[in-house]
This record gives sequence, structure tokens and C-alpha cells, in this order.
Amino acid sequence: MTTSARDPRTRVAVIGGGASCEHEVSLASAAAVAAALDPERYDVVRLTIDPHGTWFDGGDRPVGLTGAVCLLRRCDVVLPVVHGPHGEDGTLAALCELAGLPYVGSGVGAGALAMDKWATKLVAEAVGVSTAPGVLLTTRDRAAYRWSRPIVVKPVASGSSHGVALVADAADLDAALDAAFALDSRVLVEDVVVGREIDVAILGRPDGSRFVAPALEIVTDGLFDYDDKYGGQADFRIPADLHEPDRKALDDAALAVYDALGCDGVARVDFFVTDDGPVLNEVNTMPGFTEHSQAPKMFAAAGLPYAALLDLLVRDALEAAGGGRGSMTGP
Repeated sequence: MTTSARDPRTRVAVIGGGASCEHEVSLASAAAVAAALDPERYDVVRLTIDPHGTWFDGGDRPVGLTGAVCLLRRCDVVLPVVHGPHGEDGTLAALCELAGLPYVGSGVGAGALAMDKWATKLVAEAVGVSTAPGVLLTTRDRAAYRWSRPIVVKPVASGSSHGVALVADAADLDAALDAAFALDSRVLVEDVVVGREIDVAILGRPDGSRFVAPALEIVTDGLFDYDDKYGGQADFRIPADLHEPDRKALDDAALAVYDALGCDGVARVDFFVTDDGPVLNEVNTMPGFTEHSQAPKMFAAAGLPYAALLDLLVRDALEAAGGGRGSMTGP
């Protein structure tokens, strides 16, 4: 532990930003997390990664990766709140692992798999969870793809609905593919799924237990895009109005995917609920994390408010490190 007789608080490094299209969303999540951690219990150390990958300390001073690691090693635990590539995809977990630092959230493998929507589909199908019929395109085979019905185009490894488009007409295909390929070298093309958009938030504990929060339904007119997510237009309904068999099927599917990917801490598993059952959309191992984001709202509905959720995540990370993942570091 890095705490001392002068300051017995646990020192928590909160990392935000990141070199991805989710930079601004991550800054908002990190700021909310840092502000909500109890100042009597936690000494928060802020670190930010700018859109070019440069690390800054809490005073907006560039410190570089070496300086950031030095700051991190003076902390008890790391709370990485970086969404999308170069953060949520396991890269920050890998940095913490190599530095021997306890950290909140999923490990390297789970972050990498869940960030890759194609890999997530393969894992889900392997454990019996349905996904939308789809194909994987690269720049080499893009020209061979022929539109034949309404589809959704999305980058394989991106988030916050960046680069996602509903293509209802063949004339719109090229523009949608251009936007997706601008963010990733691989693009997923999926059939449109008709169903209710319902999310499930899961909290995995160090003892192996799993807590599933009440499901959240997103009521929107058409595609749930970036503007809906962050512009305040989305209608979130918690708990989602589900019959008990449908709720159980949804929870079971979410747990199956969470465990198959090897997730830890909080993950949000997003589904379309159809007449034939749940169809997986995607998995977020570091979902939006302001107090008003989907996952925290679901846990709050279960009686675990935002500050208490953060406290639990930090304490669980320290407990997990004592059991072998990461290690406590000296000053």
C-alpha cells in the first residue's frame, strides 16, 4: 500500500481520455468517477490521455508514458475509465499487469475479445447465444459485397455508435462503408434485427459471484445513435417491462457471454429482444460511467447508488489483487 500515517486514504489513479473517437465521452466518465469517490476514503490522482496518445497529469502537464507509470506506481489501485480502442480493448489492463498494479475492470483477454465485435459474435454463438446474421468485410473484399436487404454497418472495434449506420437502400452503402472503414480496417455488416433494445449490467465479484442489475430498455425511434446516447433524447426505462421467462432468458444469456469472455467488474451486455428470444448486440467492458449512464443507472435501480458502486469496484480490485491479479506496490 502507498498510504502512510499522514494520509491513510487509498490512493486511486483515475485515467480518462484516450486516443480514440470516444475521447470526449471518456473524459466525462472519468471526471464523474473522480468527483464521486469519497474524499475521506480516497486520494484521487487524475491522469488523462489526449487524442494523440500523450499522457498528462491532473495539472494538465505532459508527463509521457514513463512519467505516467511512475505516478501510477505511487497509487494503490488504478481505475481506467477509457472507452474504446487503446483503453477498453485490454491495452490499459496490460499496462497495469506489466507494472504489477491492481486495477478495476476486465483483464487483457476479456477487454480485447469484447472490443472486437466479430470475435464477440463467435464466442456468443459458441455458448448458444444468438447474434444477428452478418459478414466481416476488409478493404480487400469490400468491393465484392452486394447489398440485398436492409443492414447495419459498424466498425469491428469502435464504440459510442461511431461509424454505425443503418443502410436501407443500396445507394447508401458506399457512404456507410466509407464511414466505418475510416475508423477500422475491418467492418461488420449485419442483418437488421427487429426487437426491443434492452441492456443488462453485470457485476462480477472476486469470490466468483455475479450480480445482475434490473434490465434497461432503450425506447427510441430508429437507430440508437451517438446523438441519442449523449444528447439527452434517449428514453431509458428501468426496469424493462419483461415477463419472467423473458427476463430469465435475457439474464442467462448475458451471464453466459460475460463468463465466456472472462469479464470482471462491471460489463454492459446489450441485446435485441425478439419474438424468438434475445439476440446479442455487443458487450462493453468499460461502458459509459457517469452517474446518468446506462450501467450506473441500472445498479442504482437495484439499490447500489453511484458512489457506492465505485467504492465496491475499488475494494474488489484490491481484494482481487491480493488473490493474484496485480500486486500491491511500494511508494
